[in-house]
Amino acid sequence: MNWEQLLSLKRFGDTNKRLRKEQDETRLGFEVDYDRIIFSQEFRSLQDKTQVIPLSQTDFVHTRLTHSLEVSVVGRSLGRKVGQKILEKHPHLQNVHGYQANDFGAIVATAALAHDIGNPPFGHSGEKSIGEFFKTGAGKQYKDQLTDKEYQDLCDFEGNANGFKILTQSRAGRDGGLRLSYATLGAFTKYPKESLPKRPTKHIADKKYGVFQSEKEAFADVAKELGLVKRSDKHLSFSRHPLAYLVEAADDICYTIIDFEDGINLGLIPEEYALEYLSKVIRDNIKPENYYALSNKEDRVGYLRALAIGALINDAVDIFMKNEDAILDGTFDCALLDKSKFEAQIKDIIKISIENIYHSEEVIDKEIAGYQIINKLLTVYTNAVNNSLNGTASNYDELILKRLPKTINFSDSSLYQRLLAVCHYVSLLSDSKAIQNFKKIEGVTF
Repeated sequence: MNWEQLLSLKRFGDTNKRLRKEQDETRLGFEVDYDRIIFSQEFRSLQDKTQVIPLSQTDFVHTRLTHSLEVSVVGRSLGRKVGQKILEKHPHLQNVHGYQANDFGAIVATAALAHDIGNPPFGHSGEKSIGEFFKTGAGKQYKDQLTDKEYQDLCDFEGNANGFKILTQSRAGRDGGLRLSYATLGAFTKYPKESLPKRPTKHIADKKYGVFQSEKEAFADVAKELGLVKRSDKHLSFSRHPLAYLVEAADDICYTIIDFEDGINLGLIPEEYALEYLSKVIRDNIKPENYYALSNKEDRVGYLRALAIGALINDAVDIFMKNEDAILDGTFDCALLDKSKFEAQIKDIIKISIENIYHSEEVIDKEIAGYQIINKLLTVYTNAVNNSLNGTASNYDELILKRLPKTINFSDSSLYQRLLAVCHYVSLLSDSKAIQNFKKIEGVTF
C-alpha cells in the first residue's frame, strides 16, 4: 500500500479525482467528514447510549457520545504526530501532493469520532442480545431461508459493520450516505472483512468483521480506491488501512484509562489504585507536588489520567513508526498497544475494571433487562414486517408498522434485507428510546 492512495479524498459518486493541492485550506475535505458526522442524527443518539454504566444518573460517567468525543481528541493527536513523522520520512507527500500533518489528524479524528456510531443500545450486551435472538431465539426460524453469510451477519450482529452501513447507505435524496472521503471510511474499518469465515487467522484484522453482506460492493469500491491489500480470493477480506491502527489505539487508550477513572469516581474502585497503577505508566512525568496540591478526588484522578493518556499516545506513535513497513504491506498482525512497553500495566488496569465495573451488579442487572427489551422489540418488529409482506398482517401488526420510520425500507423482497433493516432500526435507538418502545408494546405506558 502507498500513502498517496491511502489518503484519497474521493467520495461516493465522484467522477473526477480530488487533489489535495486544490483543497480549500479553510475547510478541508477531511474536516468536512468530521462536520457531517457531528451533525448526523445517528451521532447525536450516542448521548443516551451506554459506555460502561447503563442509564447512570451521575454527571461524570461517560456515555457513548462523550467517549467518542474523547477518542476523537486522542485520535487527532495520534494522527498529527504520526503525520508529522510520515511527512519527514516521505517528503514528496507534502512537497508534491500538498499533504499536511493535520490531514492525518483529521482523518483519524473523524474515524474515531464515528467508531461507535453503529453500536446498539445497552453497550456490547446489545450486540449480543441481537445475535442471541437469531442463534437461539425466535429468529432461528429464518436460518434455512438465508445464506450462511447472511445468517452469520445476524447471529454475530456487529456494531462496526452497522457503523459502516450508517456512514455509506443510500436513501431517498442521500445517495452514498454521509458521503465521507474514502480515506476516512478506510480508517474507520478496523475489520475489513465479511462475517465468514470467522477468525480465519490470528491477525487483528480477523478478530471481528466490519462489513455486512448488504455493503460488500460499497466496501470493495473503497478498498480498490485506497489500494488495500486483498487477503482472500474466495471471501471479502482486505488488509487494514494503516490509520485504522491509530483509531483502534485511541479507543484502547480511552477505554483503558477513562473507564478506570469512571470506576474510581463512582466508588467502585478505591482511589489509591489510581496512583498505584497509573504511576507505573507516568513515572517519568508525574510531579508529586502537583498531585498532592489537588484538593478533591476527581481532580487528582484527572491529573493522573491526563498524564497516562499522553504517555500512551507517545508510545503508540513510536510503535507505529517502527512498524510502518509491516503496516503498509499488511503483515503487522496485532493492535499497537499489544506491543506497548506498558502492556503489563494496561492488562492490570483492565483486569481491575473488569472485576469492579463491568461485572458489578448495577451493570449486570441492566444488561439482563437490556436482553429482554431488545428480544421483545425484535420479535414484534420482525413479525409485523414479515407478516405485512406475506399478506397476513394483523391489525396489531399494522399499528406497529405505522410507528416504524419511513427512512428505512422494511418491505424489501429479500428476507435478509428486511431482518437487517429491523436490526438496524433497533440499533439506532438510544437506551431510553428502546425502553420507551418496550413499555408501549407491553402496554405499560400510553
